Formats: sequence, C-alpha cells, structure tokens
Amino acid sequence: MINRIRDIRKQKGLTLADVAERCSPPTTAQTIGRLETGMRQLSLAWMNKIAAALEVEPELLVRGAESEQPRYIARFTENGAEALPAPRDAILPTELGGDAPLVALAIEQGAGDYRAGDQVWLRQHGPEHFARLLNRDVLAPRPGGRFAFGRMIDRDEKRIAILPPGPGTRQVVIDGPAWIAVAEMLVRKL
Repeated sequence: MINRIRDIRKQKGLTLADVAERCSPPTTAQTIGRLETGMRQLSLAWMNKIAAALEVEPELLVRGAESEQPRYIARFTENGAEALPAPRDAILPTELGGDAPLVALAIEQGAGDYRAGDQVWLRQHGPEHFARLLNRDVLAPRPGGRFAFGRMIDRDEKRIAILPPGPGTRQVVIDGPAWIAVAEMLVRKL
C-alpha cells in the first residue's frame, strides 16, 4: 500500500517537523519521515494521528498501488492553457480545509444556478456561526427528517429563513436548527 502523507503535507506547505509537532502526543520529524517513505509501517493509530495533524480524513493518507490519484497537469491563464512545471495531485472535495464535518447534496432536479447531476459539498456549522452565513447557500435540517436548501436570507435568535433556488419560490422558515451546512464546492460533470 502506498501512502500520500508527503503529497498532502507538501500541498499544505508543512515540514516534517510541523506535522510531528501537530501530532497528539507530539513526535519527531524523523518518525514522520519514516512513515512517509514506508521505512516504518503506517498503523491505524499512526494514520489517525497524522490525519488529525494534517486536518484530513485518515483514508486520504493511503491509496492502493492500482488506483491513480487525479492530477493537475495544466493551468489556464490569460495566455491560455499551459503545462504545469510538474504534475501534482488534485485536491478532492474531501480534502477541503476545516475541521467541521462535510456533507454532500445531490442535485436531481435543476433549479436556479444548479443543474441536474451537480454535487454540492457543504460544511456543517453550529448556531454560533449562523450570523456569518447570511446570503450564502446552505442546507438546513427540518423536522421529520426533511431538509431545506437555498440562500439564507434572514435569521434571528431562534429562526432562520431560506429562499430555495429558482423563480417563484417561497421562503422556508426553520425554528432552531441544530446546524447549517454552507456550500463550499460545486462539482459539475461536463
């Protein structure tokens, strides 16, 4: 099994010492280097410690030899498409930064800016963060196992108002949602 510790560490701009220091309990840069290069076996305990230090899901640290990680091979600039000096691993939605849980929403019926087949990746936030989520697209739980999705247009101490995408929609008012997930990435097939 091949690990991706070095790739993820470099993508995040961290040194071996940075990762070692972020581990709980802290370890040495030499130990992280040995785990990275495969000189030391990556146990489940080490995988969890390093994943927490890198702020990624543990399964992102390993990949089978047969599976190829998607790669960035070119960039588009004002001069058009040009090759990167060296290809690098692409950042997948599950590698988005942050420590709050990610959830995904599948769009099956297009509405507003969203098309059928889109995936929306959202990050969950507690009530203490609701004020800064105004005018953002959010997913919020409703009673009875239902959800509301759309632009959060208003909030007060206990309620939030969401305007679903598309013309002629009516706002949905939710009393005291436990969390709101804010849209962070749209994945659209071409």
